Amino acid sequence: MRAVVQNDKNRASRRVSRASRATAVLTVAALAAGCAQAADQSVRGAPGQQAPPARAADAAAKAREARAALAAAAKRWDLKKVPLTAPAPPEKKPEIKAREGFEVDGQEEDGLPPVFTTVPTKEKVVFLTIDDGAEKDPAFLKMMSELKIPYTVFLTDEEIKDDYGYFKKMQARGITLNNHTLSHPYLPALSYAEQKHEICGMQDVMEKHYGKRPVLFRPPFGNYNRDTLRAAKSCGIKYAPIWSEEVYVDHWEYREWDQDLHPGDIVLTHFRGENDWDGTMTDMVRRFLDRITADGYAVARLEDYL
Repeated sequence: MRAVVQNDKNRASRRVSRASRATAVLTVAALAAGCAQAADQSVRGAPGQQAPPARAADAAAKAREARAALAAAAKRWDLKKVPLTAPAPPEKKPEIKAREGFEVDGQEEDGLPPVFTTVPTKEKVVFLTIDDGAEKDPAFLKMMSELKIPYTVFLTDEEIKDDYGYFKKMQARGITLNNHTLSHPYLPALSYAEQKHEICGMQDVMEKHYGKRPVLFRPPFGNYNRDTLRAAKSCGIKYAPIWSEEVYVDHWEYREWDQDLHPGDIVLTHFRGENDWDGTMTDMVRRFLDRITADGYAVARLEDYL
């Protein structure tokens, strides 16, 4: 009888041992599955994490392609060096005030558009601005587009009315078109009403042909008086930039005594060709870019700093 009881105990012990081994196997399997799932989740990544390696590689490849395209364009347009790329626009825009000595009576009290020649910045950037619209060179549009050079335009109706479409193409490339009066007169010699007609009338032209009333205005020849700025304000103008340097196809002219470039300088040129210059618009751009690149400057977009 005792032998039978002992056998029953042995069989029960073996069943418990087998059950324990089975439980251990299931536990290990469950842990393995959990680890595999966790590993899988870490590969997928959570929202906001860095892009997967494949995307980063694609971005790097596109950046290399863009640099190669720019280098090819620089060679094609016979530049000495590849133009430098401007830094990202400032998150906090600089405060733009009238340049000292360029104010008019009631400048701040009446909130008149400031006249300035340089944008306050420590970045080695300059701003290219082009006036009137007399020359309409297709090669210029192509060159600036291929080189990715930003610029700001101030148009006179008398010079553009024979081909509004040329500047429409420019606008489609992201270029801002601004006000340079209807007929390019010497404004201080005109009455307030006459000045307002020149400036507001050009606002109407810009809205009709380009869909926008500009907020930038450049007085012809850089000459103005209090009535000029009052009239400009009444037409919706906020800024009246003029320039620090002027570039021609064969030389530069400087406002400052040191005859040099400075961070934030506004550079003026005109829409001119071989009828007025010993060269073309593309020749002028080549001279401009070669000079600023050699000095470590990039061209930035003026509107990004205003």
